[in-house]
Amino acid sequence: MSNKAFRILIADELHFHRMKVERLFNQLDYHRIAPVHSLEELLTLVEYGCEPFDLVVINASLAGGALNLFDFFLDNPQVHHALIYDGQQAQLPPIPACVQQPVQVSHATLPDLASIQRLMAVIDPDLPFVGTVISVR
Repeated sequence: MSNKAFRILIADELHFHRMKVERLFNQLDYHRIAPVHSLEELLTLVEYGCEPFDLVVINASLAGGALNLFDFFLDNPQVHHALIYDGQQAQLPPIPACVQQPVQVSHATLPDLASIQRLMAVIDPDLPFVGTVISVR
């Protein structure tokens, strides 16, 4: 069962992308989600929020080179974990979710359900594993 108190921020310029990512989290029973469409909105919510975000999911192109997203999330106590997608756009090396690090970088244009499940299995251990079980004899 997912952690009902888990706070997620989704940042992407395109409304369709924000909605698609939000629906993927909803499928995994996460509903405390704040979607934003600009870097300015993201910075305002992160810097002036009274509670930290458990996860920020952001399109790398949103920063437009104005901010080093990797360093910003790595050093920000208001963000526990971050997923930067379309990381090739920001020339960031990929860092898979299986690596225990607070900031993950994906070169995928948009996260899919499988990648979000892998990420959440690492950062929200209460989430049951959903996938294929392979039996080895």
